[in-house]
This record gives sequence, structure tokens and C-alpha cells, in this order.
Amino acid sequence: MPPKAKITKEMVIDAALEVVRKTGAENINARTVSKKLNCSTQPVMYHFATIEELKKAVYQKADTYHTQYLMSIPETKEDILLEIGLNYIRFAIKEPNLFRFLFQSGFAVENSLLEMINSKELIPIISAMQKEMDLDINQTKEVFVTLALFVHGYASIIANNSLEYDETLITTHLKRVYTGAVLALQGGNE
Repeated sequence: MPPKAKITKEMVIDAALEVVRKTGAENINARTVSKKLNCSTQPVMYHFATIEELKKAVYQKADTYHTQYLMSIPETKEDILLEIGLNYIRFAIKEPNLFRFLFQSGFAVENSLLEMINSKELIPIISAMQKEMDLDINQTKEVFVTLALFVHGYASIIANNSLEYDETLITTHLKRVYTGAVLALQGGNE
């Protein structure tokens, strides 16, 4: 008789991530994850003492996936900032359950916008923005906050099925917000 397949911690996280994607984070439990893995609940609870620990691990994996998604910009695109913003909104359309888990579930490590902007997860995004805008880091973070609030608002409304995605309209709005944020910095206005 061949030995039973070993269920790894990574396999449990991946299965739980699929549960979130399909049905939402509120449905992560030992039973739903073990069903995805086609095993008993024992391997799930072996790797994670609590479902809360499992959700935190899934959150980290989803956050990494989200950052990679944001930064997936074809080299042919000229306006990197616009593409990052549009990718954020596209993510909410493509992965509404993951979006809600990442941004509306209370699992974020950061408790404030200031903590978020200084997090290591945002380094690639802030760096790309800084290079694109040719501003210092503090100015870049100021523009980021303005854009992030605007883009997050659009994405949240779309992820919760209250607004249809109109890329032309959203692109126009994002360009206005970006231009206004940069002009405000240059003019010294707040």
C-alpha cells in the first residue's frame, strides 16, 4: 500500500486561500479547508492551532498576491501610476472576496494609513511611484495617500457590487486626482 500523501502547511494555506476566493473569508474553517484538500480536519489543525492563525497566514499570502497583481504592468505602458491604480480596481473586480478579505475584514496588520504607507509591503509600489514622478519620498507618500483613498473608494464600491466598471471614466478621474495631488504639492497647498 502506498503511503498517504502528506498535507503540508503550504497546502493548507493554499486550500484556505481558495475557500476565500470562492466563498469569502467567513467560510474558512477546518471543515471547508479539509474538504478542499480531500482529507480529514486533522492535518489542518496540526499545522494551525486556531483558525485565526490560519486566516493570518492566508492574509499574508493574499497580500503578496495582491502586490504582485498591482505591479504586473506591461513594459509598453507609459503611465505606471495610472496602471497601478487601475490594477487595484481590476483586482477588486477579478477577486472581490480576496479584496474584501484584504481591506474590509480587519485582518490588516496596519491600524492607520500612516502605518500602511510605511509598511514593507508597499515599498515596491512607493518606489515605482517615486521613480515615475521624480519626487522625494515624502512627497511621493503624500500623492500616494490621495490616490490610495480615491482608488480604494472606487474598488470598494465595485467589489461590493454597487458600481459597474467603466475604465474610460475611471481613467479620467484617476488622471485628475493624480494631477491635482502633484499640483497641490508643487504649489505648497494642502
